[in-house]
Amino acid sequence: MADEQAQPHITIGDVSGSTFAIGSHARAESHHGTPSTSRDDRTEQLLVAVRQLRADLVRVRASEQTAGLDAALADTEEEIVRAGSADERRLRRLRELLTDAASLTTVLSSAGAVAGLLGM
Repeated sequence: MADEQAQPHITIGDVSGSTFAIGSHARAESHHGTPSTSRDDRTEQLLVAVRQLRADLVRVRASEQTAGLDAALADTEEEIVRAGSADERRLRRLRELLTDAASLTTVLSSAGAVAGLLGM
């Protein structure tokens, strides 16, 4: 038995959040992070418009109204990125805030674009 080929010794410590493969034909795939979501064209257009309006909001005088609108836009953006769409409750809230901020929709074309995509 002393002539037997020595087997390699492998020690694996903490592997949480890791991807690895062992062996001559092993294959490892990593699926960590944000899940892949597919968005339809309308949702993709809404995401672009939401991001543009958020960028434009920093150019206007900050108020409680613009802060609320920005927060709702941020939530909508996050949900679209995470889930691939925004639920109707969130879109309804965004419509209400845009209606309340009607003066913005006439000044900022990005606000008009979001309103249009929301069917206002």
